[in-house]
Amino acid sequence: MALIRLLPIDPKLDFLGKRQLFMLFSAFLVLGSIGTFFVQGLNFGVDFRGGILMEVETGEPADLGQLRADLGDLDLGEITLQEFGEPTVLLLNISRQDGGDADQRAAIELVQQTLGEQVVEYRRTEFVGPKVGAELRQAGILATVLALGAIGIYIWLRFEWQFGLAALVALAHDVIATIGFFAITQIEFNLATLAAVLTIAGYSINDTVVVFDRVREKLRKFKKMPMPELLNLAINKTLTRTLLTSVTTLLALVALSVFGGEVIRGFTMGLIWGVVIGTYSSVALAVPLLLYMGLRREQLTGGDGDEAQTLPKGAVESGAKSPT
Repeated sequence: MALIRLLPIDPKLDFLGKRQLFMLFSAFLVLGSIGTFFVQGLNFGVDFRGGILMEVETGEPADLGQLRADLGDLDLGEITLQEFGEPTVLLLNISRQDGGDADQRAAIELVQQTLGEQVVEYRRTEFVGPKVGAELRQAGILATVLALGAIGIYIWLRFEWQFGLAALVALAHDVIATIGFFAITQIEFNLATLAAVLTIAGYSINDTVVVFDRVREKLRKFKKMPMPELLNLAINKTLTRTLLTSVTTLLALVALSVFGGEVIRGFTMGLIWGVVIGTYSSVALAVPLLLYMGLRREQLTGGDGDEAQTLPKGAVESGAKSPT
């Protein structure tokens, strides 16, 4: 027997009965993320803040204390030095130097001379000017806002405005919580992690659309069932599918995080967090929000005389099979 058959198709969990607890948790998460962002800020990568980034490989595990002292004597401003996945791989972040490209190249040459024969390979050397970094930050914010707006309009066109607004609130919740995750962990926030944020929005809305589809189906089928009971039924009917999809995605992301190396570690960590929080918001936030938005069955059924079916409270649909 397949192990998947051990999972209940309709677990009958009361999500709507605990909606105030979920709302409170989400509010705490969002406010905490915003507060951490303003107090601690993000650890912007060289993509956004400008400066020089060097990844080097040493023949033997480097003496970080001695290297920091040697590089500090160069008077090049702030220089951060850290191991990058392995004791023999180092990542150097150097403040942008006053002047043009020639001054940046001079700073790079000075660092290379200081590192000397300790380095056996320069894996990458990148320089981003402050103007480019500022433009990338603005473009990233604009891309995120436009993506959320487009998703909200799509949901509005496909369902009703209440669904679009609930989906938009859930997506904003996911994005803000993810920004908070990066602010708390101080994992470098660069273009790759921005891509992770947008990917999370797409993943989360996919889950939300599946649950909303089932809500619409139940609204047309059960015209007299109390709304909280109907929303609970829709969530429970899709819960197994939602959890299985999330777990399989997480397995792939964990493997990518462990074996993918430091270059994509921030991207994968952001996605892992986003998949967890996106799954939570799809079932525990987006659907309960519909209760507060005046959703009426007539908007979906149009009073077209669809066969009405009413179940006693707590009853299970007879003979209903989940397509999930």
